[in-house]
Amino acid sequence: MDIAKLALEDGTVFTGRAFGARGEVDGEVVFNTSMTGYQEILTDPSYHGQIVAMTYPLIGNYGVNPEDVESGRPWVRGFVVRELSRLVSNHRAQGSLEEYLAAHGIPGIEGVDTRALVRRTREQGAMKGVLSALDLDDASLVAKARRSPGLIGRDLTREVMPPGPRSWEPGFESPFAERPPLPGASRAGRRPHVVALDFGMKWNIPRHLVEAGCRVTVVPGSAPAEAVLEYQPDGLFLSNGPGDPAALHDAVQTLRKLIGVAAESRGVPIFGICLGHQLLGQAFGARTFKLKFGHRGANHPVRNERTGKVEITTQNHGFAVDPSTLPPDV
Repeated sequence: MDIAKLALEDGTVFTGRAFGARGEVDGEVVFNTSMTGYQEILTDPSYHGQIVAMTYPLIGNYGVNPEDVESGRPWVRGFVVRELSRLVSNHRAQGSLEEYLAAHGIPGIEGVDTRALVRRTREQGAMKGVLSALDLDDASLVAKARRSPGLIGRDLTREVMPPGPRSWEPGFESPFAERPPLPGASRAGRRPHVVALDFGMKWNIPRHLVEAGCRVTVVPGSAPAEAVLEYQPDGLFLSNGPGDPAALHDAVQTLRKLIGVAAESRGVPIFGICLGHQLLGQAFGARTFKLKFGHRGANHPVRNERTGKVEITTQNHGFAVDPSTLPPDV
């Protein structure tokens, strides 16, 4: 089996075995704490520009299938696991993880001490890195990692957003088929019209909106305010996406126009998650900042300060809004 190496900008080098495509990539090295869901992680456009390490030790045991993707292709730059399962055991599987990555040109490395990698990342923060099965010289790889661009100041959304608008129809077959529609959604068959600004949106988001009883139109995140308003939306949704929110100056200006229209009409709510939430914060005058190592996983506890209730959440973001920079009237 071929040797591969993962080098970090601080000089740390991990040696393991190559799987997937054989090649060399650079990116920001981050970790995800989910035990399952690797196919959804691989195909989430928010991971564009990143090399993702999984903290759960055994990955790949249930293979891959065409139903669990979050976009039309994998977006991670590289994939790091402790142990890759060669045995695929699931009735829905239509291939192995290794075959899937190889088919899409994504290199992987296994046999890495992912606990040590995560500890290093938590201590030093998310770092730039290089994953390679071609160049195995430690000094060369570390130098390449230090020269890689990273994420700060980079707008990666234009590389992942759709080329044009489209209507979104598919929902879920189960277990969401019995979910009651939103209030007002059943009046004479009317469905609230949500226009989603796609900065790299996961497919599960419009699926959930459809299942909740909404009619969904997806437009590129770069769409001007005038084009968005032509759809006469009942609500606006701002999606997740990759890169640094502070680099999306045009999107922030567009949102300021949309906020103004929403305030005048008093009837068009705006909801943003991940990058969309950060852009919304900037549109209101706040600043964003880069988290030390980000929040990525399906098991993050969050407490509601109003009710005291704690819920387990799925998160995937490396930037956040600084609440102290929001205007006092927001």
